[in-house]
Amino acid sequence: MTQRLLDFLNASPVNFFAVRNIASALQLAGYKHLDPAQPLVQMETGTKFFVTKNDSSIYAFHLGRKPLSDAGFHMICAHCDSPTFRIKPNAEISCEGGIVKLNTEVYGGPIMSTWFDRPLTLAGRVIVRGDDALHPQTLLMHVKRPLMQICNLAIHFNRQVNDGVKLSKQKDMLPILGIINDELEQGNMLMNLICETLHVKKEEVLDFDLYLADATPACTFGPHDEFISSGRLDDLSMCFAGLEALLGTETTDTTKVLAIFDNEETGSQTKQGAGSPFLASLLKRIAWQQSGTEEAFWQAIERAFMISADNAHAWHPNYGEKYDPTNHPQLGAGPVIKFNAAQKYASDAVSASVFAEICCEAGVPCQRFVNHSDVAGGSTLGNILASSLPLRGVDMGNAILAMHSCRETGSTTDHAYCVRAFTQFFGR
Repeated sequence: MTQRLLDFLNASPVNFFAVRNIASALQLAGYKHLDPAQPLVQMETGTKFFVTKNDSSIYAFHLGRKPLSDAGFHMICAHCDSPTFRIKPNAEISCEGGIVKLNTEVYGGPIMSTWFDRPLTLAGRVIVRGDDALHPQTLLMHVKRPLMQICNLAIHFNRQVNDGVKLSKQKDMLPILGIINDELEQGNMLMNLICETLHVKKEEVLDFDLYLADATPACTFGPHDEFISSGRLDDLSMCFAGLEALLGTETTDTTKVLAIFDNEETGSQTKQGAGSPFLASLLKRIAWQQSGTEEAFWQAIERAFMISADNAHAWHPNYGEKYDPTNHPQLGAGPVIKFNAAQKYASDAVSASVFAEICCEAGVPCQRFVNHSDVAGGSTLGNILASSLPLRGVDMGNAILAMHSCRETGSTTDHAYCVRAFTQFFGR
């Protein structure tokens, strides 16, 4: 089970690849890829289909024996984007000695210092000419080797580096790509790389969404391989746990939904984010086709339950003072229910009780997280989604260390626990 997660993480350097890989697994399991611009298929018991948006979010449905209006739906939500650095247009900057660095901008909230002095690569999508201006073609690109590096300044030039240094996003976080050794590379090093990787001509390339990614594979560590080390555990580990649970359960009375959103790290307010009406419109179309009335959709909402799955903060043995004194989750001790009095999480006593009972039925331990009252916490997609779909739901996730680092640390045991809990939820 752990190896499947590692393989998924390695094959999903950015959101576009995560969605493609999830789609491939769904198709192998008999899910049909539908175009949302076309009428939905006939809504029969056991129908399995999925749709995508922007190539960076994906929504899978397994219809239950009972209509949405009678049984509602069980939904697991997660997000497939992670903090990183986006390559800007006109990215190449030529320096002395022929060195070329790339101009970047920060995506989300990474721990920037963790990106220094490690092999990095490029991944994302490249847009090339299609049949007409309104329908360009999308090609996914992942250079599967170390390609560049963001290098630290030597301590001899910065004696205070170990006392803490304020990093400039524009100056300090620009990766070195290469050294020009051919006149044809002047101003074309990145474009040449794109064309060689994708086997396209320069004049065919219209634009790209390319990002930096850690080139070091995901792995386990510890005397018993009890830990997982990888980039993008937040939140690809939850995406994959939801996928495993969906594919591991048969048709039930209740419709199952797996919703993987994009852009959670930047606020979710996009057409492919949790703030979009896209998912609500799909559920309305299903309910309408089953019953012929919009009322069925609102009945389904009242009978539904949502698990918003986004990783939680594990207790760090070096920084115990940063955590709440009585609610600090441990690695390897099970899924974590997240609470916040300012309503940054969807959990309340009722929804938390529901999820805790699901864990109990699955034979899985369960923990609770609340921020230290003097330490501001983050937010996630649960309440954002609930603002457009007033769902009963819980915010939870597995406990990890170094959230938003280039490499985060999780627990192999927690991954197995989470899949079991999600499978119990979808199998009801």
